[in-house]
Amino acid sequence: MPGLSSLILLTLVSGPPLHEMVVTAMDTHRPVVLLELNELTPSIMDRFIAEGRLPNFKRLRDRSEVFVTDAEERPPYLEPWIQWVTVHTGVPYSEHGVLRLSEGHKASQKRIWDLVSQAGGAVWVCGSMNCRYDPDTRGWILPDPWSTDVVPYPDILLPYYSFVQRNVHEYTQDRVPLSKTDYLNFIRFMVANGLSATTTASTVRQLIAEKKAGGGRWRRAFILEELQFDLFSAVYRRLKPRFSTFFLNSTAHMQHRYWRFMEPELFRVPVSEEKQREYQSAILEGYQAMDKLVGRMLKLVGQEAVIVMATALSQQSCLEYEETGGKRGYRAKNFSEVINFAGITTPHRVSPVMSEQFWIHFDNISDVSQAQKKLEALQVNGQKALTVKPDGSSIFAFCCLRHEIAPDTMLQVADSDRGILFFELFYAMEGGKSGMHHPDGMLWIRHPERTHVIHSEKVGLRSIAPTILETLDIEKPEYMKGLSLFPLATTPVGMRDLEVQRSI
Repeated sequence: MPGLSSLILLTLVSGPPLHEMVVTAMDTHRPVVLLELNELTPSIMDRFIAEGRLPNFKRLRDRSEVFVTDAEERPPYLEPWIQWVTVHTGVPYSEHGVLRLSEGHKASQKRIWDLVSQAGGAVWVCGSMNCRYDPDTRGWILPDPWSTDVVPYPDILLPYYSFVQRNVHEYTQDRVPLSKTDYLNFIRFMVANGLSATTTASTVRQLIAEKKAGGGRWRRAFILEELQFDLFSAVYRRLKPRFSTFFLNSTAHMQHRYWRFMEPELFRVPVSEEKQREYQSAILEGYQAMDKLVGRMLKLVGQEAVIVMATALSQQSCLEYEETGGKRGYRAKNFSEVINFAGITTPHRVSPVMSEQFWIHFDNISDVSQAQKKLEALQVNGQKALTVKPDGSSIFAFCCLRHEIAPDTMLQVADSDRGILFFELFYAMEGGKSGMHHPDGMLWIRHPERTHVIHSEKVGLRSIAPTILETLDIEKPEYMKGLSLFPLATTPVGMRDLEVQRSI
């Protein structure tokens, strides 16, 4: 995030505004907005709404058809980068085959936005996970910040995308490797393309609070999402898209990292009073930050737009590692240094992904086998330090150690005398991991012609794409076998008081 001195420049810098670069697409159809709130949890949502903490979520829910979705997958295929591809294509993992982050471009099936664009409508895809798009897409595409093989379109989005990507990739570091020029370019872009007084004020308050309290840097994730909403709003007003998406992930991260601080009574491993004070409200603050953006979204799109809020899956407390001190995670301080220590010298390109994960892309597929052996030779106390998975001319890898590691522990190369202190190359990610995935998800559909109904029957994620296409009066392709939810959405009035049966 920019320093306080940089904020002074907000009213002094300028850049190419969106209205000079966007050709407004006039569309007589009612717009559909897919609000992608990654991994929000039904039981937590209900709890916070009942406590009066989420007024905008309550307003949206009370005007929506409410469903619980089933991801229809179980670990190891219960991951958001798999489930969101299912949402966007209408087909299950067994058909789209996308297993990891940054692999979305490998799926051949068209996404919802491809089909809308093909039908002549403008689209605005803002941050959707594992996306791809047709070369002739009518509209704007901002990939998720973990993508390495899909670039934004048009390229006016590059200054924004690269800045956010660096922040997201290095969010666990004390200092994000960005220069003053990077900050200045980003501020210039945002001033020209939607920066609001609300977000500016939030940024100033956050930076002052960090300096005063000496902590709370984790809240910067909420600021990044406010900035993304500002950009979404600017493009939405100019482009007037027939279909748009808006993806948020910060609360999913808070749940993964800080569930034990929200419900410490569930966990065996004790935490310090200092950390308990710091993180006990992290998940609540995540929901509240999204609640504010939901309020701004409702105001932006108005009463006539159809809003589809989906979470793809959800989370639950992770208690599986309590006997061994809780689940830990370790990320490389510099991925290239780890690769160099392993002895890999062939030409390659490194792409960090989420948490401890990273890709290594080689020029030649013949280089992969030897690189795999060298990475798999890295050990801690005789245990492999990395999980290494070859994929064509690339390798997907991550530190697989999940227990607490002592400060004097060595990282060694098997069958050699080469070694280095583990924490010279890696660091422990704050908070460990105390939230894990659950197949249930939320799906709310606010359609102006329909009243509030809570449905007791779970629905599959494959129904979301056909439902959106039917709303837009676009015929679904033959490979989409899921049915539109509109038949379910005609539930008789007598069923409106039924409560959704949830397993979490």
